[in-house]
Amino acid sequence: MSHTSADATDSDPAHAPEEAAPSSPAEDGAGEESVFSVAYRALTLGVLLSVGMVAFESLGVATVLPGIAEDLDGLGAYGWGLSALMLANIIGTVLAGRAADRRGPWRPMALGMLVFAAGCAVAGAAPSWPLFLVGRFGQGLGVGAIMSMAYTMIGLAYPERLRARMYALLSSAWTIPSLVGPAITGVLADLITWRSVFLLMLPIAAVAALLTLPGLRHLHRAETAVTATAPATPWWKRPLAAAILLTVGTGVLLQALLLKNLVLLIVLAVAGAAVAVPALRRVTPEGTLGARAGLGAGVVVRGLLCGVYFGSEAFLPLGLQQLRGMGTTLAGLGLSAGAITWVIGSGLQAKRDNGKNGSRTASTVLGFAVLLAGVALIAPAILTSALPSWIALVGWAVGGLGMGIGFNASTTDTLEQAPPEQQGEVSGALQLAQTLATGVIAGIGGAAIAFAQNHGGSTRTALLGVFVLTGLLSIAGMLIARRLRPEAARQG
Repeated sequence: MSHTSADATDSDPAHAPEEAAPSSPAEDGAGEESVFSVAYRALTLGVLLSVGMVAFESLGVATVLPGIAEDLDGLGAYGWGLSALMLANIIGTVLAGRAADRRGPWRPMALGMLVFAAGCAVAGAAPSWPLFLVGRFGQGLGVGAIMSMAYTMIGLAYPERLRARMYALLSSAWTIPSLVGPAITGVLADLITWRSVFLLMLPIAAVAALLTLPGLRHLHRAETAVTATAPATPWWKRPLAAAILLTVGTGVLLQALLLKNLVLLIVLAVAGAAVAVPALRRVTPEGTLGARAGLGAGVVVRGLLCGVYFGSEAFLPLGLQQLRGMGTTLAGLGLSAGAITWVIGSGLQAKRDNGKNGSRTASTVLGFAVLLAGVALIAPAILTSALPSWIALVGWAVGGLGMGIGFNASTTDTLEQAPPEQQGEVSGALQLAQTLATGVIAGIGGAAIAFAQNHGGSTRTALLGVFVLTGLLSIAGMLIARRLRPEAARQG
């Protein structure tokens, strides 16, 4: 499970040559092999710490972001606090993946750690909101590299019999910090300062690098796999260029929504969309933009799920703190509640998954319905005093349950339909849809807050618009989920 960078378990776990894995005592007949045996112990701990660090920072910053925006006078561009990281994540993921394909994972992982730490330092010391966003962008580049390399390293460094164990451990490495991160960062912000949240990441990143990097120096992909003839397509149509254009176009679009000049807003928004949409078409499976039954619909469903869940979650702490007067620590419990029930929902879906055609479609529709119920609970609990504010925490626990069910079912169904030669492409498209949807909905919500401030409105009105939007996306998801399987779509 992933909360900011999305679910990296959907990234291609590197179809690497088996001989790339280091030999271990077990392989030499010296004893039982495990991911914590001598040959793998440092790398295992380093990878787990790296992923846990990203998870802790992710929900931790979401908890204290309202206080940061207020302190740095950034409420008018609040959405960029999340969107800057999400959009940079796209570039970081693509750059790191390409670099690992050419020379192995050591360099992209090292640079990812360094850029992440630098981004944390800049954000933690930032005297202004624009400089804070620069730090967030740096963090996003680092997060994209770290998360993509975490799964690439498993494919390269561990034999096949140990990979499933490592993937399971990484799920725990994400889940546990997601549960305690909001509470810990809330306490740090309340007792010390929000800046301590970012500065805490620096020694953690240093330890993670010391554990992880030494074991990566000898890991390389087979030269024959990466020295194939270069694609005969123009550079601007290649995946890296498309990812950069998608990021730039989306950034221009989101920034345009913050402008007061209506004419300039429309011109820049159209220009941003004109750059982003063709780029999005090139980095997703054919038929994605039209939600074609099958793979295209699966990618769209992932985007809708994450748009609803993370788009609502991004503004949950803000609403509870600014509108209901809840403390930072308590508001963060809502994020933890969602993380807990996401795991529960995913487990429930795994148990009820019978693999029959249509069963996962029904589960995905159910997931959207439960997620919609969660949004419907948090909205009145935040926007009115008719309900106790703690109802919002319960509401987000409901939302997390729906997310776990729908995310598990739709991801399994989509990847099951992808042919072997498209597994990497489809996995990357799912990750991209998650990251992009999160950034866009957060940006739109931030623009709604800025618009309300510029035109005599209120944060309450803006958040009402956010929850209405995510509610409508839930309904759209219930409809499009029926297209997860081509045969089901034809019958419908």
